[in-house]
Amino acid sequence: MIEHVLTVCIGNICRSPVAQVLLGQRLPGLAVSSAGLQALDGQDIDPPMLALLQAAGVQPQAHRARTLSSWMLAEASLVLVMDARQKAHIERMHPSARGRVFRLGEHLGPQGQDIPDPYRQDAATCARVYALIDEGVRRWSERIEALGYAAVQAV
Repeated sequence: MIEHVLTVCIGNICRSPVAQVLLGQRLPGLAVSSAGLQALDGQDIDPPMLALLQAAGVQPQAHRARTLSSWMLAEASLVLVMDARQKAHIERMHPSARGRVFRLGEHLGPQGQDIPDPYRQDAATCARVYALIDEGVRRWSERIEALGYAAVQAV
């Protein structure tokens, strides 16, 4: 059973917060959070990616980028990263996370796909990355639902 999903990218302002928001929307009640390997601590979602979320009718709650720490990995049932290098880095630095770290694009195509970084890229690149994230989230949501997930209890 999946209890908590952690999404990870580099800066925690583009890919991982978008994945966090979309996972939370698709799987209501699932605990989902995000972090960055080299987070731009305290920053909000990058404006082009925020605009794409809003254009899709999604209004995210306030976001503040944060740097990945071992306690975040310890509480996560599933860690979704954006590329193979991030996966290898986390597994090397935090061996206890092995077996719980996967690429968000793991099920995109026969070999899976890395999700490129759209930071400071043009609008078309941001839109392509958003579409990859959305599809990755859709496929992982189906898998998580099949495995079962624990909804967070409202307090």
